Amino acid sequence: MSDPAAATYRGGMRVFDMLVDERRRMADMLATLSAEQFHRPSLCTGWTVHDVAAHLVTYLRFGQLKLYTGILATAADFDRINLALTRYEARRASHEIVERLRRHSGSRVTIPRSGYDPVLADLVLHDLDVRTPLGIARTIPEDRLWVTFNHLTSAPAPGFLVGDRLDGLHLWATDTGWTHGTGAPVCGPAESLVLAAGGRTAALDDLAGDGVPLLRERILTPRPKPGPLRRLIRPFSLLWRPPPRERRSRQAVAEMRAPVTRMPPLRPSTDWNEWREAG
Repeated sequence: MSDPAAATYRGGMRVFDMLVDERRRMADMLATLSAEQFHRPSLCTGWTVHDVAAHLVTYLRFGQLKLYTGILATAADFDRINLALTRYEARRASHEIVERLRRHSGSRVTIPRSGYDPVLADLVLHDLDVRTPLGIARTIPEDRLWVTFNHLTSAPAPGFLVGDRLDGLHLWATDTGWTHGTGAPVCGPAESLVLAAGGRTAALDDLAGDGVPLLRERILTPRPKPGPLRRLIRPFSLLWRPPPRERRSRQAVAEMRAPVTRMPPLRPSTDWNEWREAG
């Protein structure tokens, strides 16, 4: 009998299996950290590495119940929901959090009517949040990075708080050829684009193009928080306009688009390296 953890669909690894593997890999990495490393700041503003680990176990059990309760209690203020739940889990010792992450790595909890893409995107983004400041190198498998890039740039779950951050920008991943949007170009490695799309400034210096200053400004300038009614519209709109059924299925795989091999123009007569050196 085949191993369910290695199940495939249409010749590719299922997104669900990717996220199970990511949780186990994250648990293995966290288990090697010292107490000092757990208390270092992560890329998530105000959160330590310990806090990020605590966040990753928040929804593994009774996740949808917690999410619905939080949405109703806070009028879909996802910042408040995540802060409160993470603060609760962060009371545990780091080794206990790591063990919970490993023990519940096969959790099937999803954001209601959204499938597993946002769950995997959250894991990949937080993996970067931890590894980047700690200087821990890793090559993220391209299919997992693609799911994250595609989700953050297409129709991200409301908890990612992307808003209008990417409006009027043309993203182009120089290492994979992935693109998104139209407008002022923002070019660079896929991992750096993922961090920027997720609201992190750590890799902005890896990016080039006329759109980078605008993207930087949007990340650094807090956006006004929408009112309760407007906040509630987005999560409840998923109930009647969810992603396609094939993306919500536990059999969904990373269906990567063909890469774009021609880089969008940065400036007249300016190639990538010249633009990077010119700043």
